[in-house]
Amino acid sequence: MVSVDRGETRVALLEATGSVAARKSTAKPGSSRRRRRPANPAAGYHVAELYLERRGARSIVGNIYKGRVDNVLGGLEAAFVDIGLEKNGFLHVDEIVLPGVEAPRRGRGSGRESRQITDMLKPGQEVVVQVVKDPLKTKGARLTMDLTIAGRYMVYAPYGEGVGVSRRLDDAERERLRKEAAKLDLKGAGAIIRTAAQGGTRADLERELLYLFKLNEVLQKRVAETAAPALVFQEADLSVRVVRDIFSSTFERAIVDDPKQHHRLVSFFSRTAPELVELVELWEEDTPLFEAFGVEEVLDSTLSRRVDLPSGGYLMIDYAEALTVIDVNSGSFVGRGKAARLEDTITKTNLEAADEVVRQLRLRDIGGIIVIDFIDMARARNRDAVLKALRSALDEDRTKTFVVEISPLGLVEMTRQNVTDGVREIMTRPCPTCHGEGVIKSEETLAIEFERRMRDLGKETDAQALLIQMNPRVSAEFTRDEARVLRQIEEDSGKWFTFEGSEGLPLDHFAVILESTRERVLERAVPFRVGEEVHVEIVEPHMYSPGDAVAKVDGYVISITGGGDYVGQKHLVRIEEAGRTSAVASLLDVPVSPAASVDGAGSDDSGLESKPRRRGRRGGRRRSGAKAESVSSSE
Repeated sequence: MVSVDRGETRVALLEATGSVAARKSTAKPGSSRRRRRPANPAAGYHVAELYLERRGARSIVGNIYKGRVDNVLGGLEAAFVDIGLEKNGFLHVDEIVLPGVEAPRRGRGSGRESRQITDMLKPGQEVVVQVVKDPLKTKGARLTMDLTIAGRYMVYAPYGEGVGVSRRLDDAERERLRKEAAKLDLKGAGAIIRTAAQGGTRADLERELLYLFKLNEVLQKRVAETAAPALVFQEADLSVRVVRDIFSSTFERAIVDDPKQHHRLVSFFSRTAPELVELVELWEEDTPLFEAFGVEEVLDSTLSRRVDLPSGGYLMIDYAEALTVIDVNSGSFVGRGKAARLEDTITKTNLEAADEVVRQLRLRDIGGIIVIDFIDMARARNRDAVLKALRSALDEDRTKTFVVEISPLGLVEMTRQNVTDGVREIMTRPCPTCHGEGVIKSEETLAIEFERRMRDLGKETDAQALLIQMNPRVSAEFTRDEARVLRQIEEDSGKWFTFEGSEGLPLDHFAVILESTRERVLERAVPFRVGEEVHVEIVEPHMYSPGDAVAKVDGYVISITGGGDYVGQKHLVRIEEAGRTSAVASLLDVPVSPAASVDGAGSDDSGLESKPRRRGRRGGRRRSGAKAESVSSSE
């Protein structure tokens, strides 16, 4: 199914399960595909593969460029080619195809000396290359000079030779198609018969071959007329590419929610496979297509580290620079029945995990090196059963994979071809706070680091006082416990420090805002003045004075006399005393109880919060609250 929005195109491949698969297998050929849609269209299906393409950020795999060799590195047996993108493409010696020149191939046993890449390519030389792998992270696109032009039934290779047939077809069909293709006139080129050609006739192959010949003529003409570096052939967009490569009569239907895209697909099949036109449906229901089939929920789940298994076990998927690690855990699964044994419980969990691992590889399009840490099994036959289940599930994966034998530790190493960014890479970006590390330094750690910097500043400056800007959660480490830490720093350095900052600052932010006299720094640092009226949210009861409460504005503490009854509420208060890190305020918009006589909190001469002194204000019961907020204008 294809869903088209303003900013992106999404394609989901759904596979039938259970009774739906049985109904499909028993359906009569030529039976009508137009039937009444069930109340729950997603019933009996699961999402197998997901593809995303953003407007302005299309995959360039399959694009053909006229490029210019920028650098040739004999030690790497590779060249870097400028194809007009931000980063040069990478062309390995194995991918070089030149008329009349045999490129050196790794692993060849030929006794004669093969030519070096430095003899084949020179800086400044123009070459025609095709992208086989998108630029990923810091790496440029992977290139080849062995060009291919993809059709629906076959892939035409202008510089290739012979005919190959997809290994995904059964032996009898492969042999039949090979005989049909042997009668084709490829004009000295090569071709690969695709899986979609199953059941196709020689007439189908000939018709498509004429179309591919025309595309190749257009390509050669553009190459001759275009100055390098430039794009000379662009691969089809996502929706056409996916249906061209995988859609066939074995599919029940293709559903599209955009009229223009529906028209494009109908036109495409009208030219290439008229028998499939009736399978393309336009979604006109009120419920969005991906919501109706449960695809949105699955799409969101691809961003989660944890994947639950039916029995109660779960997978943890962690991404590293060089590989992806999948850890299998038994979780809450403790076996079935009173006679359940540990080995049986572990094996069942691992068998479930083998199927789910492959499903997640396909959903998330995970490529590169993959290490699966199955739960350790004592019996070799159980390990073999899990490995067999894994390989059986991988048979449904169209992407090329290679699996190594399971180790005594229960580890399976495998590789999966990595061609383009997966769903996770397209939908996310590294966290701006942790930069993808997953952890940040704690407030206590940063406070200790900042303490060292403050001591150094005390030695370097002649100023009497300094105003430091940092996140309030870090400055709170200095001002807690009656500012014991801050007082010790001031005593050791002979300088006077105060802080300003907001929650919007990064935790590791540290900046000297002002170096001056104590009076000037205090005037700049204190956010409120005596008599100023402020709207605040009362967040918690006062620690030392029952009946009073506390508000916080960007880490600045305001002790509110008689505010204990109003925790969790916003009220107007008047600042009665203002210090360096705290202030005392009285309520203005609530009635004062004449019977109350519980005292409020004060502030010392340096503005640091101290234990309360008696002030003759009303009290109240203690309640919990939430974080404080903003400031109003002064009176």
